[in-house]
Amino acid sequence: MMSDSAIEVLNLRKSFGDVVAVDGVGFTVRQGEIFSLLGPNGAGKTTTISILSGLLRPDEGDAWILGFSIRQNLMEVKKLLGVVPQEIALYEDLTAHENLIFWGKMYGLRGTALKSRVGEVLEIIGLQERAKRRVSTFSGGMKRRHKNGVALLHKPQVIYMDEPTVGIDPQSRRNILDSVIALKNEGMTVLYTTHYMEEAQELSDRIGILDHGRMIACGSHDELVKLVGSKTRIELSVVGDAAGAFSAWRLVEGVSHIDLSEKTLTLLVDDSHAVLARLFEVAARLSLHVQSVNIQEPNLESVFLHLTGRALRD
Repeated sequence: MMSDSAIEVLNLRKSFGDVVAVDGVGFTVRQGEIFSLLGPNGAGKTTTISILSGLLRPDEGDAWILGFSIRQNLMEVKKLLGVVPQEIALYEDLTAHENLIFWGKMYGLRGTALKSRVGEVLEIIGLQERAKRRVSTFSGGMKRRHKNGVALLHKPQVIYMDEPTVGIDPQSRRNILDSVIALKNEGMTVLYTTHYMEEAQELSDRIGILDHGRMIACGSHDELVKLVGSKTRIELSVVGDAAGAFSAWRLVEGVSHIDLSEKTLTLLVDDSHAVLARLFEVAARLSLHVQSVNIQEPNLESVFLHLTGRALRD
């Protein structure tokens, strides 16, 4: 294992019957960085996290957390980890304070150390004023913040966060993203999964792109964007024969890739100004009405489209 690595994953494989959920995944997370696993639903992100947490045993491969193998030293691994699962794993009939006391004792905290840490965590997650309220009265965002707090109680060196912002309001989402950055600033290593390109782009030192259980690319944002060179992404919404537009526009000079989703066509092009003029010429010949145009410089969506032939949202 590399000396500066917090997490090293080698050739993980996991199947459920005939379904291969994780297919030879490998990556390294350096100490003190935020590493995001980015991919659509069903890409294998949660299964990978479950294996690294010790909830699932891999069919093949291994991983080391600060030098400890998940196969041979799982109890040592668990002492080092904080895990924020997708599900809300809280007792809703208990107050926020009572939940933290319960989970703190599960982590082995007692007495004044437990009381002090619970107070610290309530402050970190911004729930001091609601500490005596039952969790059942909390909004979805507050529950997710509370869930994050549980994972921080024992001051883990490495924390896994599995899709922590799904289904919450923008304010709570912003709070969680800020808290992730704060964890890194305190020296913690964060493994973060998401299908939101913007989150991975904002938070991550490095990003691993997963699709159908495989790691298809890994690197910093700039390194990944270089995979598509200087190509620009154009989205066009059309009224009329979208399939006909797909067939005609794919032949236009300067179009390197085209993808059709309902009435929206997504293209990767070399020169957006020159190509747009050609696209509208073809649209006029086909009596096709272009309803909207969205032009984006190369980003992670472009990378995913380039590598898989489909948009990240699919």
